[in-house]
Amino acid sequence: MRVLLAEDEPDLGKAVKRVLTQEAYVVDWVQSGDEALSFLEQNASIYAMCVFDWMLPGITGVELCQWLRASSGRASPKRQSSLPVLLLTARDKVEDRIAGLDSGADDYLVKPFSMAELLARLRALSRRNPAFKPAQVQSGPLLLDCDRRIAILHPGKISEHPIELTQKEFLLLRYLMEHPNQILTREQVLNQLWEFGGEPSSNVVAAQMRLLRRKLGEYDTSIETVYGMGYRFNPLE
Repeated sequence: MRVLLAEDEPDLGKAVKRVLTQEAYVVDWVQSGDEALSFLEQNASIYAMCVFDWMLPGITGVELCQWLRASSGRASPKRQSSLPVLLLTARDKVEDRIAGLDSGADDYLVKPFSMAELLARLRALSRRNPAFKPAQVQSGPLLLDCDRRIAILHPGKISEHPIELTQKEFLLLRYLMEHPNQILTREQVLNQLWEFGGEPSSNVVAAQMRLLRRKLGEYDTSIETVYGMGYRFNPLE
């Protein structure tokens, strides 16, 4: 799940990004409203949700919400988005909360806040999203448990075999299983699993695919390399 984080306080931004990354989010962190707007103009469709600080340099978090909802005149109705937004702010008066929610934010979190509450609010937002991902994805004898971030072969049977996954392996397998029979290009995989500006090596996708296949053992053929095009997950029987 990819998140756009706009927070200009370096310590808080680093802390939030670290916690979200540990929870298997892919986080693009920017430190100004103008940067956030640029990301949204180019790539809004790839995000599952946004976390905006209210008082950002340049365009504020409230203005970003208005831009997404096409209610400020800065965006045309064709660009109107229902992308979930959590607004962070030190403003705690009732009128401030109302202003933030009326701008288009879906939820509001007052600083200072606990990371546990932040994660809980993001989980709640994700459940409201039409693109909400279920806690389990299954293909034949392979079950992906998204809460525990493990794969299980032959779940519920004597031959049940749990497979421990790294964070990237989990994200990769989930992405593949959620798009069965579809060819996914290297660029699509990179956009889903790696943050912008991370500059992964040119063979990082192929390397992750090899590691994942090795862990799937006899079912490694479920991940097909379509030469010159990308990769395809073939549902298991």
